[in-house]
Amino acid sequence: MKLVFYDDFKLGVMNGDTVVDAASAVSGIHHHSPQDLLNQLIENFSQYRSNLEELARQGTGAPVDSVRLRSPMPKPNNIVAMAVNYMEDGTRAEPAPINAFHKSANSVIGNGDTMILPDVPAAIFEGEAEMALVIGKRASHVSADDAYDYIFGYLNFIDGSARGLPPAGNTFYQMKSRETFAPMGPWLVTADEISDPHNLQIRLSVNEELKQNFNTSDMAHNIPRVIEWVSSIHTLEPGDVIATGTNHRGLSAFLDGDHIDLEVDGLGVLHFNVQDELKRTWARETRLDRADKGLEGTTPQISGKYS
Repeated sequence: MKLVFYDDFKLGVMNGDTVVDAASAVSGIHHHSPQDLLNQLIENFSQYRSNLEELARQGTGAPVDSVRLRSPMPKPNNIVAMAVNYMEDGTRAEPAPINAFHKSANSVIGNGDTMILPDVPAAIFEGEAEMALVIGKRASHVSADDAYDYIFGYLNFIDGSARGLPPAGNTFYQMKSRETFAPMGPWLVTADEISDPHNLQIRLSVNEELKQNFNTSDMAHNIPRVIEWVSSIHTLEPGDVIATGTNHRGLSAFLDGDHIDLEVDGLGVLHFNVQDELKRTWARETRLDRADKGLEGTTPQISGKYS
């Protein structure tokens, strides 16, 4: 099943290429916000699943290209993003120590929205292609063996980054939690539709040029281990998001006017745009391109403020 929010954050369910209004199926849920509605639906999904499935099978709706899709996770209570969680196509000798950071719920945008590059002296702006999971029930000190029981679904996720901000070492918070730096969508896919989350191809294109192309099989710390570790630090609630990391070798600069497409197998295609009022420029080379030239680090800024 594919759940969406659309237009003024109406809850919908996908029926092929149409969006069916799901209000009638969840009318018994009293809520204060779209995220509150979704969290309660996730927590009590068994009560509403059959009605939603019936809508998905037989309901009539609007063509998806005639509505405005919003983030399927409008404002999660927790967005936990795994750090350095890929083996980078075998170029890492061993996994990095398991690590993560929080992203602000105010960084979320949805399909068709725009990532705004702020007026800060970043060395480069990047967006990391990721597959994220959504927690289905309260999770505290979950064992790896039981971890899949706690997953409600999966979705496309971008971890926007403003790298290299001063002072040195003051990293994750100011780099990752900027407004608009967490695009998600276009929909939330329930876990039963994904047979093996460790065998999904992830592709990110910038202006229709493929930049990132890797498989979740390259993950350093797998999903059960991630849930085990995160839930040992703090409790996870229904509707919380865990982004599972990226393979950094295909990362390249995001520039003003870029059109970005992220596709994870089975999760649809997330489209969004990039805007930079300062019109700063960087070369289009990826980190892998630079490595092949014997160069280290990210490509330097070419023009504009802070160059």
